[in-house]
Amino acid sequence: MNNLFNIRTPAHTLVIAFTVGLMASAAHAWGTEGHQVVALIAQAQLTPKTRAEVQRLLALEPGETLSSISTWADEHRNPASAAWHYVNFPRDTCQYVPDRDCPDGKCVVDAIQKQLAVLASNTTDEQRLIALKYLVHFVGDVHQPLHAGYLDDKGGNTYQLQAFMRGTNLHAVWDTGLIKNLNQSSDELAARLSKGTSASLASNLSPAGAAEESCRIVASDGYYPDRKLGQDYVDKFTPVAEQRLRVAGDRLAGLLNRGLASK
Repeated sequence: MNNLFNIRTPAHTLVIAFTVGLMASAAHAWGTEGHQVVALIAQAQLTPKTRAEVQRLLALEPGETLSSISTWADEHRNPASAAWHYVNFPRDTCQYVPDRDCPDGKCVVDAIQKQLAVLASNTTDEQRLIALKYLVHFVGDVHQPLHAGYLDDKGGNTYQLQAFMRGTNLHAVWDTGLIKNLNQSSDELAARLSKGTSASLASNLSPAGAAEESCRIVASDGYYPDRKLGQDYVDKFTPVAEQRLRVAGDRLAGLLNRGLASK
């Protein structure tokens, strides 16, 4: 295993942090900390031109940063936008088929494409800022494996299990549990994950491709654990969660740099 992911924390700290993390709502992919990590990783990779344009848009709401707006889409979720946060795949394939998996364009793959188009357009700065807020969040969402999972268990939300002496579900484990278990701040985790060479797959900026990757993780052996989560699961899948955060940040930077290149 890559040394980037080899972290050990005292057992009692893991139990406390993991249990607290599992209390968070399962509705928010990665939870606040995960989305902030993605934004922080991306921020460090923006070109000077892109950074200046992002800062100009953020100045419409003084005090905001790429990290602070990363959870805006969850905070302003409504019935019309709820389906933009995920995509559902059948259990027998991870090949993205728009007509089947994204009816009427209501899924995270289409949402990323549409918001990127708005951000790169000549519409008002107010509309472009909203698009930026959505884009930062949705790129994080599509890299959370269970936001490209299965409809029949609602992305792991109905897959109940026991983790550290309390009841929870698999979606909550991935939203917050695995990250809280590391016992690092968003800044610390982003800095650590940013070290070293970026994974080669970070150059693939296709939202559909990212969704298919997430689906393949969900479909991999052992992803659905026994009903009592063990440390072996945490050890196996924490590096996977970390990789998805790092790649999400890298790709967000790539999308922003490409989308704002002409601004």
